[in-house]
Amino acid sequence: MDYAPGREACPLPFSPFKACTVPRPIGWISTVSRSGVANLAPYSQWQNLTFDPPMVMFAANQYSDGRRKHSVVNAEETGWFVWNMATWELREAVNISAAEWPEGDDEFLRAGVTAEPCVEAPGPRVAESPAHFECRYLSTHRLRGNSNHGWVEVVYGEVIRIHVKDSVLTPEGKLDYPRIRPLARMGYYDYAAIGETFEMRVPGASGAAAAGLEGKA
Repeated sequence: MDYAPGREACPLPFSPFKACTVPRPIGWISTVSRSGVANLAPYSQWQNLTFDPPMVMFAANQYSDGRRKHSVVNAEETGWFVWNMATWELREAVNISAAEWPEGDDEFLRAGVTAEPCVEAPGPRVAESPAHFECRYLSTHRLRGNSNHGWVEVVYGEVIRIHVKDSVLTPEGKLDYPRIRPLARMGYYDYAAIGETFEMRVPGASGAAAAGLEGKA
């Protein structure tokens, strides 16, 4: 099976594009509007970009009527956004926050999670989440789509502050993935909860290269 997206009809009943690019980290992004309304929404196009300084991005498609996502507008207007780690225990809250709620609704209340103040960012973070990045907004890059919904805005930010709960750290000072069970986006309506990991070391890596791979400070 093969086909050219945009030029040929997909020969499968479901597009394999998102189903092939897996697992995708979930960008559970919290922001606040200039008028003080908190916003919380998950994005399945989220990733770290570099580590010195730490930078991240999330991509937000427009609504089908051409409106821009609140997360993007709030980040641009306030200069900040916050990433909250999505976990198995928070899966229902993540899913509820994905819905399109009326203008002005507080998605923290809708999702049933606690809005905890950040240290530097003006908006709240999800208190129940085990890890957070407070991100200073850098820029937005708009990419044209074939429809209103196809337009996408890639938002870049620099991680200014990192929060990790002590309860999810191993005695060695690493994140305890089996305990956290981070959520990942798959294709279709599918998700995965990461509960099993394994280690592989790059042959010959040493010094600064090895330290960087391991994430040593």
